[in-house]
Amino acid sequence: MMRLLVQCPDRPGIVSQVASFFNQRDLNITDMDQHSSEVENGIFFMRLEFQADLGDLETIKTDFEKQVAKDFDMTWRINSSEQKKRMIPLVSKHEHALMEVLWRWSSGSLDVEIPMVISNHIDLKKKVEGFGIPFYHVEVDKKDKSKAEKEILKLTEGKADFLVLARYMQILSEEFLDNCPVRIINIHHSFLPAFIGANPYKQAYQKGVKLIGATAHYVTKDLDMGPIIEQDVARVTHRHSSEDLKEMGKDVEKLAFARAIRYHIEDRIIVHGNKTIVFS
Repeated sequence: MMRLLVQCPDRPGIVSQVASFFNQRDLNITDMDQHSSEVENGIFFMRLEFQADLGDLETIKTDFEKQVAKDFDMTWRINSSEQKKRMIPLVSKHEHALMEVLWRWSSGSLDVEIPMVISNHIDLKKKVEGFGIPFYHVEVDKKDKSKAEKEILKLTEGKADFLVLARYMQILSEEFLDNCPVRIINIHHSFLPAFIGANPYKQAYQKGVKLIGATAHYVTKDLDMGPIIEQDVARVTHRHSSEDLKEMGKDVEKLAFARAIRYHIEDRIIVHGNKTIVFS
């Protein structure tokens, strides 16, 4: 299965031309979704799945650029589901997000390769290796994080199509982000910017919140401000303690995180500015 993602200035004829391109090559379209940001003068977005042999991929790409994409000033890409993406998780001590991902991977519901897991702590080594995945401990010196970041970049070089921060409790530097060639997905609670710093669930409990949530987003240089991929919430009441909120928060985090990763793996996301179009 092939997946085409498109964004371009909206105008009449785009869907017709795209469909005609595949029809002329006897390529079966199995799914198509589209969105325009405005009724007039908007941006057009499309995700399309079609059946084709992997050996024909480069020819299809070349022809699509010449015959369709160029005329509509498209930003586009075609990926094959046969070419599994390689994902490397970074984690600290909290295991809930990582274990959810590894369980889904081991059960086949996340169609991805995991070459390794990297952590700044040794705590999860046995659990990760129990899945048959190499575990690398990269200790972070609080006074100089650059050494650890350089080691992570070296470990992941050429081995990852994207990274995920499975509650990796370190802020990545601008230098790291400048030198990291792949997308990074992060997960955290959704209390920001209301409850900043330590013990956000205790702060939320003391404030008497009625909703807790989680946000999965792409990482940018603006801390926790990257394009949002997925969010989820859980309703709480006065009967829940701060520990209850924390446990419920873990459940919400791991589910939102797993969905965001699946959307990325299945090429369901188009980033436009600081927003995402997610064909979920």
